[in-house]
Amino acid sequence: MTGLDLSSNELTGDIPSEIGLLPGLHALNLSHNHFSGSIPRGFSNLKMIESMDLSYNELSGRIPLELSELNYLAIFNVSYNDFLGPVPNSGQFANFDENNYRGNPLLCGPPVLKNCRSDLPPPLPTTPAEEDESAIDKVAFNWSFAASYVAVILGLMAILLLNSYWRRQWFLLVDACIDSSCFYFLYKLAFYQRRLGQS
Repeated sequence: MTGLDLSSNELTGDIPSEIGLLPGLHALNLSHNHFSGSIPRGFSNLKMIESMDLSYNELSGRIPLELSELNYLAIFNVSYNDFLGPVPNSGQFANFDENNYRGNPLLCGPPVLKNCRSDLPPPLPTTPAEEDESAIDKVAFNWSFAASYVAVILGLMAILLLNSYWRRQWFLLVDACIDSSCFYFLYKLAFYQRRLGQS
């Protein structure tokens, strides 16, 4: 996948951190939604990204300094959110100006032509739970998959136990499958024996 455009979809909640697991992504557009929370630090893994538009959302917190490691980033727009603190000013971010950050009055730094005050709150430390967010999702997925599998098996068993017609049809199907697979196996065995006999 080289591009992901989810703009103007009325999406809410945090931006999925799993997007940071798409290293081949070149363009990301999440603008004109209702995303909240902060920019996932995992976005610094999008090493091939050239365009990132997060404008017109309800994002907050600081713009991660790790994003300055994105060497191919040519378009970056976080206008009309609620970001605060210093704007990254190294790497590709040295090429961006206040047009990329409009509507974020609490941002500061050279790109937005506003000096940073020292009384801004320090960035919140990331907790192990936030860093391991994707692992929790995988565990929940595995448990829900296992529960669904068990429910389907138990449902089939209940239907076969209670309904004699379907039970008969099921055993006829199993019998037909066994017969066809046995026939196929015996056919192949005879075919190879014939070929060995000819050679």
